[in-house]
Amino acid sequence: MTALLTGLVSVLVFGVVILVHEWGHFWAARHCGIRVEEFSIGFGPKLFSWHKNGTRYTLRLIPLGGYNLFSTPEEAEDAEAIVPPTAAPKKKKRLFPLVVYGQEFEQAGAWQRFFVTLWGAVMNFLLGFVVLLILVFSMENLGGTTVAQFVDNATSSATGLQLGDTILKVNGEPVHTANSLSQKFDGTAKQYTMTVLRGDQVVELDSVTVSPTTDEEGNIVSGVDFRVSAVPKTLPNVLVQTGEFFQYYSTAILGSFWQLATGQVGVDQLSGPIGTVSAVSQAVQYGWRDVLSLMALLTINVGIFNLLPIPALDGCKLLFLLFEGLSGRSVPQKFQIAVNTVGMVLLLWLMLLVTMQDITRIF
Repeated sequence: MTALLTGLVSVLVFGVVILVHEWGHFWAARHCGIRVEEFSIGFGPKLFSWHKNGTRYTLRLIPLGGYNLFSTPEEAEDAEAIVPPTAAPKKKKRLFPLVVYGQEFEQAGAWQRFFVTLWGAVMNFLLGFVVLLILVFSMENLGGTTVAQFVDNATSSATGLQLGDTILKVNGEPVHTANSLSQKFDGTAKQYTMTVLRGDQVVELDSVTVSPTTDEEGNIVSGVDFRVSAVPKTLPNVLVQTGEFFQYYSTAILGSFWQLATGQVGVDQLSGPIGTVSAVSQAVQYGWRDVLSLMALLTINVGIFNLLPIPALDGCKLLFLLFEGLSGRSVPQKFQIAVNTVGMVLLLWLMLLVTMQDITRIF
């Protein structure tokens, strides 16, 4: 039963993340008047499909990706012969002017193609923000930065911090919630400069020593020796908390990619689809909040990864389109194809390597 539930949740998580990404490309293409021949979720054998407004919507067997198939000039001519005029959606006022309604992708302007390419990642970021927003709304309390209680023998109390102080900055960096406040401490006893609101006055504290809180066995249960009070669950507070969680996830992901690029961590630390399914299995055991948290992490990861300037990814395509948009000259098609082909081969090799590592770890 657990394996079945894990499988269903994994397909749902992967499916939603992929659907949102490809829908971003699809929506942007339609917005710019670009004809989409096929909108597919999954790879491999076709399970079923249907046609609507000149586009074939397809669900395929392997839910590890998807694609939008844009028409070539020849396909566009053939499609005009078989699609009834009534199948074309009504024209609307759009952000980008249309050159030809139902145009093929390469016929569109550079900035239109840039917009279409960018919106896959944008939709992943929007999904991540919405999922985190749901998680924050479901929290029982939202932690603020006002000191409500000290633990016994708290060094922060002995070195200047007082009950009722609202911490505004730590080492010159602003803090707005308990989450951003906790990130300023590393679980060791250290001195910090703090800016606090005490009553109606802003007070500078030059050397506050903050120590971790430990249990009877000496295990760290908190990185600080004080507790903060909750703040009302208003929309502004929820949005601020959500934004901080989004920033935290994004920064952590970018940091991981930077460590990989600079050799601080090896490829053996990466995890692929099988490893993600294993993580989903663990999240399912803890409850729906952990599943949503993993989905937020995964969709933000997909968005950032696709924007990296790596051949075959959207980030590399955006660089080509940016050059074309600014210079008025397109990068030679043969060069683009060669670069993206090499990138695709390397990505497939990396995927195979990571998958083998995942299998080795599990079995």
